[in-house]
Amino acid sequence: MLESIIILSIVAALVVGAIAKTIADKKKGVKCSGCPHSKTCTSKDLCR
Repeated sequence: MLESIIILSIVAALVVGAIAKTIADKKKGVKCSGCPHSKTCTSKDLCR
C-alpha cells in the first residue's frame, strides 16, 4: 500500500511539474514548450 502511494505521488509530481513548465513557458511567450527552436523559430511550421 505504501509503495502505491509513493509511486502515485511521484507520478503526480511529474504531471504537475510538466503543467507548471508549460504554463510558465506560455507566460514567457514561448511558442512551443520544450522545442529547441522555441525562441528562435523563423517559421511557424518548425514547431508543431
